[in-house]
Amino acid sequence: MTSPNPPHPSQPGSENPASIWAPWRLGYLESLDESGPPPNAGSATGCFLSDYWIAPGDDEANHVIVRTNEGMILLNAYPYANGHLLVALGEGRPTLLDYSPEQRAALWRLVDTATGLMQSALEPQGINTGINQGRAAGAGVPGHLHVHLVPRWSGDVNFITAVGQIRVIPSALEQMAARYRKAWSALQPRT
Repeated sequence: MTSPNPPHPSQPGSENPASIWAPWRLGYLESLDESGPPPNAGSATGCFLSDYWIAPGDDEANHVIVRTNEGMILLNAYPYANGHLLVALGEGRPTLLDYSPEQRAALWRLVDTATGLMQSALEPQGINTGINQGRAAGAGVPGHLHVHLVPRWSGDVNFITAVGQIRVIPSALEQMAARYRKAWSALQPRT
């Protein structure tokens, strides 16, 4: 006899595991091979950060949230956590010390701005800020140094992340970009 209320797929006794839907990841996963992230096919410069820099008219499509004379703040297309930001100078160089002291100062000003923006938009309990310099250190774009800002909350790394090695990103990039743009607009002085 069949139970009138069969267990939900995520409940004990279910034959099917629960599903996490993240359809935007398929293109990325299909493009991966053993050598790492996919090259930028059709890229004007060979680097998506440089491409974004030279195409300010595409900022919305590219999820660039803030653009200054020196650089930009944008959403990571393959985030570690919801709201993961990248900060990059317009001029791409492979290491921090390849930039002049003035350029490094401009980079850190942008990191300060991104931190304030993240705090305003998401109110995280913490933020991981870091640079992966060189492929051996995890740089997916080793020719164009950039800074990662990852918002964190207590309990955001749980069983599914630690054991299942799966990250759950509950918001689409477009929704997160709109949230950041709204916060950025609110932070701007009124004229």
